[in-house]
Amino acid sequence: MRILIIEDDKKIAAALRKGLRAEGFAVDVASEAETGEELAAVNDYDVIILDILLPKQDGWEICANLRRAKILIPILMLTALDDVSDKIKGLEQGADDFLAKPFHFGELLARIRALIRRHSDVRSAIVEKYGLKLNLNTHKAVREGKEIPLSAKEFALLELFMMNPEKILSRQMISEHLWDMNFDPRSNVIESFIKFLRQKIDRDFEKPLIHTIRGAGYMFSESGR
Repeated sequence: MRILIIEDDKKIAAALRKGLRAEGFAVDVASEAETGEELAAVNDYDVIILDILLPKQDGWEICANLRRAKILIPILMLTALDDVSDKIKGLEQGADDFLAKPFHFGELLARIRALIRRHSDVRSAIVEKYGLKLNLNTHKAVREGKEIPLSAKEFALLELFMMNPEKILSRQMISEHLWDMNFDPRSNVIESFIKFLRQKIDRDFEKPLIHTIRGAGYMFSESGR
């Protein structure tokens, strides 16, 4: 999953980026409103983390601008102002959730994952398809009773597949959701992670679940079509 952080405090932004990357998220950071709006307009983010108190243009205005531009990415607003009237104002501008500073990183993660689920067909923290169970909170994957150890990026890739079953995911779609703006489209990183993931979730089982759709991308399916 890919997240955009719009935050002018460099220490907070760096800490968020480090923590979220450790959890397998791809993260882009914008310290200015204009840059944040430009990135949101051209990239398919799963969540935007938006600080309210920004220079030149506050988070409420940014949120309103994004919604006017029909950018419907879930927005989690960070605020030092734990006031009901501020939350009402943000909701009226199109925000999806709020978190007051200082906050616990675990709560931030839970809210991010809840927003991602809310804007998909998944409503539970446990996703189960074709005998494979993925716990989004504990990062555990189990297939037919066997626990499968995954790296953070492998887990994120499998999560993307399982939240989009029977859908063809192109290489571009995968890179847009799981890698940040510095990703080199000429690299074979995606193919490598697909290979690693197949070795873990398919190799010891009768039916493969990750299928290559020639000329189009990959599909998580029991049948392959």
